[in-house]
Amino acid sequence: MADTPAKPVKNPRIPMPEQDPKVRARNFLEVPTGYTHKMAQDEAARCLQCKKPACVQGCPVGVDIPGFINLIAEGEMTKAIRHLWTMNALPAVCGRVCPQEIQCEGLCVVGKKGEPVAIGNLERYCADYERAHGTGELPPKAAPTGKKVAVVGSGPSGLTVAGDLIVRGHDVTIYEAFHKAGGVLVYGIPEFRLPKEIVAQEINFLERLGVKLICNAVVGRTVSLDELFDEGYDAIYVGVGAGLPRFMNIPGENLVGILSANEYLTRANLMKAYKFPDVDTPIPMGKKVVVLGAGNVAMDAARTAMRLGADNVKIVYRRSREEMPARAAEIHHAEEEGIEMFLLTNPTTYLGNDKGRLTGMVCLRMELGEPDDSGRRRPVPIKGSEFEIECDLCIVAVGSGANPLLTSETPDMRLNKWGYIIAEEKTGKTTKKGVWAGGDIVTGAATVILAMGAGRQAATSMHDYLMLGW
Repeated sequence: MADTPAKPVKNPRIPMPEQDPKVRARNFLEVPTGYTHKMAQDEAARCLQCKKPACVQGCPVGVDIPGFINLIAEGEMTKAIRHLWTMNALPAVCGRVCPQEIQCEGLCVVGKKGEPVAIGNLERYCADYERAHGTGELPPKAAPTGKKVAVVGSGPSGLTVAGDLIVRGHDVTIYEAFHKAGGVLVYGIPEFRLPKEIVAQEINFLERLGVKLICNAVVGRTVSLDELFDEGYDAIYVGVGAGLPRFMNIPGENLVGILSANEYLTRANLMKAYKFPDVDTPIPMGKKVVVLGAGNVAMDAARTAMRLGADNVKIVYRRSREEMPARAAEIHHAEEEGIEMFLLTNPTTYLGNDKGRLTGMVCLRMELGEPDDSGRRRPVPIKGSEFEIECDLCIVAVGSGANPLLTSETPDMRLNKWGYIIAEEKTGKTTKKGVWAGGDIVTGAATVILAMGAGRQAATSMHDYLMLGW
């Protein structure tokens, strides 16, 4: 007797169209091409408009998700983006790079019996619609309070603080060490995942609200926190990220052809190396590329290497697929584009030629043992399982450390043993009066939306301080 065919899902999720993998693997255009107006409305209609929406509980910045989705379903796009802006100053960014599958969408009731509502896709559509068709009208601002705030770092947490405090009537200035604002949004995330034009427009939105931006300003070197207070600032937020590269300290690490993912992606993204010869930023163009690590940064580096002309790209990771920290969508996209996964594999030695250039690496096969402190099963070497992988470029994406430039010059702001700033979990208050901190410089490397959530909590605490005192 033949199997009974599965019943079709009554209201299936509407997937966002994407570039063909074979085509996109060689260009830097955005992978998903976006919803049409009808797609967005049809997807929005899948929302059940729960009275107690679990999705909102999963959002670190507390967006009224059913509210903006209902406005999309009704065709009220302008109202939808303004509703979003009340809780999220960066919807075009969040709609693209947030891990919705483990946050808002992960708690969606519709997902109990089918696929959850595509909250991220709808947020992206809403922001993109405003960019293409909007009037440029800004949300209302409170009357000026006369208070001045300095925000150090223009990454996701810093931009969130700036956006939250400017609409509350405070005077806000962002200090950015690089020549362009955006932090990890511009130096870390590739063009094909987050077009830099979109980041620039989100920052321009904040500038139109009144946020002042000073680039090429390395706080901790060109000016100290105490000097900022002397200049008249009433409160300071530190969101300088965790961009200190980490390596594995294995033999041969000084061979030419080994570099950190931080440097590789900064050259490719912020410095536009992918536009050669129009932009002359140098970047290694490997043909046989290995990326060490399996987080989102590793996927970004591997997919960038493929687009820069590699013949083959391998991800080498010491645990199994289940332990890979990258988003499932990023792993899926990488595999579609031809990236090979060498799992349960750990490099032990780099190999080079007589000119000091990388030619390959010795690896050891692993098996999983008992869970370690991270909760993931610990990889254990298999004796005698050594083998070689040929490569001419290795990109190391095994994590990063705390940015020490500012913290090393601020002795009265306490750090933990890893060099991250100690701050109150619910408020972001540091041990230095008038200074708050959040994002990766407090938690270590995490997601864009978690950094934004930290910024939101800090902004609320800072506003209370500015109006009521410490």
